[in-house]
Amino acid sequence: MKKVNYRNLSSCFSFLLLALLLTFSATTFAQGDPAAGEKLFKSNCAACHKLDKKAVGPALRGVSEKYDTEWLHDWIRDSQALIKSGDAKAKQIFEDYNKSVMTSFPQLSNEDIDNILAYTDQPKPEPKQTEASSTTVTANNDAGVTNTIILVALTMVFLLLVVLLYLVNKTLRNIAVANGVDYEGKEEGVSLCKAFVKNQFLLLVSAIVLLLVSAYLMFAYFMQVGVDQGYQPVQPIHYSHKIHAGDNKIDCNYCHSSARRSKTSGVPSLNVCMNCHKNISEVAEDTGNEEYSKEFYDAEIAKLYDAVGWDAENMQYTGETKPVKWIRIHNLPDFVYFNHSQHVTVAGIECQKCHGQVEEMEIMEQFAPLTMGWCINCHKETNIKLKDNKYYEKIHKELSKKYGIEKLTAAEMGGLECGKCHY
Repeated sequence: MKKVNYRNLSSCFSFLLLALLLTFSATTFAQGDPAAGEKLFKSNCAACHKLDKKAVGPALRGVSEKYDTEWLHDWIRDSQALIKSGDAKAKQIFEDYNKSVMTSFPQLSNEDIDNILAYTDQPKPEPKQTEASSTTVTANNDAGVTNTIILVALTMVFLLLVVLLYLVNKTLRNIAVANGVDYEGKEEGVSLCKAFVKNQFLLLVSAIVLLLVSAYLMFAYFMQVGVDQGYQPVQPIHYSHKIHAGDNKIDCNYCHSSARRSKTSGVPSLNVCMNCHKNISEVAEDTGNEEYSKEFYDAEIAKLYDAVGWDAENMQYTGETKPVKWIRIHNLPDFVYFNHSQHVTVAGIECQKCHGQVEEMEIMEQFAPLTMGWCINCHKETNIKLKDNKYYEKIHKELSKKYGIEKLTAAEMGGLECGKCHY
């Protein structure tokens, strides 16, 4: 019987196991982790690159199939060094993108870069079906139409019953008169009318009541003229304050920068929009909004590009601009003076005080009535902000002594004088 060398067999088995482990490790390393790569891509690459669309740099989906992995490692870490070395591919990319210098990322390891490549190698997701949302909207519209039809039908039935009762009552009265039958209340209507006309006191009281009620209704009507609380016009380009101020936490003063230093808050220039939307040409796949789909938001961004004359494909301005006819929401009469900088910068009042929870509004609306009484109540209730506020310090001390109090409201500082708000 042939003797088997178990020591050699064990060594061979260990060698094979080690080879398998190394192969598995190499495969895993080459594939990378798409989840980790997504985080790295968003923090390092997303400012200049998109997966499926040209931005400042080229689209990166499937980039590992076009170039060697080791070459990509060198290019991402220091593209300028690769260009200076005379690498043909690096020089070609540099020329194709108008000699734009790519940011170097020496801090990224080979594993980090492989993770990013694994993320860019993922297949493009298929667009989500929007039939469900369309069906929902249609169902809601159908429900509204159905409710309207039901209300109209009920109203018609009610009117028909009234007419039938009137005709039946008239027919019965005619039958009673034709047969000489006396019925209760036969002459009451005529007698009551005659009695009312002959009673001058009742006529006078009725006339006074009628005049007072008419005056009250007229007063209530005219007091609502110019009060547009809840006004919510449809703008030529849909702008979601919920996405910008709410989800993305953009400060109100970034877009409405003039509110801090001038009378009006101003309508933001479209150039302010393009500070971000040069690179943001579409929203995320899942907007989290059942009413507005991804396609809707992407179409609105396309309207912005059309207005400013931005060619998203070539990443440049065409010079062909179009005016956007924004609809003003908050309007004050010409004889009313209101200074945003005095309230925002000096008083430190938050935008939500007058404009409501803007960060929750998909469509902007007028939150407050903006009436004189509303402003006066605010001046009576709001204390003057004194911390780090040299503007009111001296006058506050003098008036505090006069009134014998520690804190002063805007009203006690002269906020109710007519000339403060009216020219």
